[in-house]
Amino acid sequence: MQRLPTFYLSHGGGPWPYMQGEFRARFAKLEAALRDVPRQAGAKPSAIVAVSGHWEDASFAVTASPAPPMIYDFGGFPPEIYRIRYAASGAPALAGRVAALIRAAGLESRLDPARGFDHGVYAVLAVAYPAADVPVVQVSLRADYDPGAHLALGRALAPLREEGVLILGSGSSYHNLRSFFADGANHPREESAAFDAWLRETLLLADPAERAAHLTAWEQAPCARLVHPEPDHLLPLHVAAGAAGGDRAELIYHEDDFFGRLAVSSFRFG
Repeated sequence: MQRLPTFYLSHGGGPWPYMQGEFRARFAKLEAALRDVPRQAGAKPSAIVAVSGHWEDASFAVTASPAPPMIYDFGGFPPEIYRIRYAASGAPALAGRVAALIRAAGLESRLDPARGFDHGVYAVLAVAYPAADVPVVQVSLRADYDPGAHLALGRALAPLREEGVLILGSGSSYHNLRSFFADGANHPREESAAFDAWLRETLLLADPAERAAHLTAWEQAPCARLVHPEPDHLLPLHVAAGAAGGDRAELIYHEDDFFGRLAVSSFRFG
């Protein structure tokens, strides 16, 4: 079976793939990049294991429902948006294997039979796999935000790549909403550009060992805590990079002026 790459994907804002008009149009470049994910994956996956910046748990929790519900973790959208559904099935057997791999790596894990998909998962999959015909298991972040633990999570999941499972980290290379929405604030442009440049240099030029070291010490990057006051949208990258092993990264999406002021990027490993 073909070994699949891993991805760190920007998931944009809220339920944007289900919108129309001007709001949707702002995501045109991101949408084009996400539509290309199946081609870049190289083969249709047997399942997807996704880590989103919108789920945290004391341990690495794993969705175990055969039919995960929707989580509408956003506000201010039209009423019909709170009825959307990404109808992919879960994969309880795979969930059990994921939890076992995590525990075998010396990390705590638990199965969650009730948890559904948050928008960090379905905002990317609604574009990349719109038919929702690939089973999906979601894994939480760990609430202590330990970068080394999230790299280790990726390494624990890496054997799944040989089994046709696609490992996706969904977040954003910029995530400071307070700064972004501040009245008249233009400074996110410089902050996000500085951090994104560091991120691209780290992922595209460093060897895998250096890459892991830089990601572990991510707070030393330019503007790191201004761009990520909390690293919930960055740590899915650590999982994807950990699962990548020695594979090199490729830049698969970049904008310097997302929403008129942000630098954002997505990457493929392998």
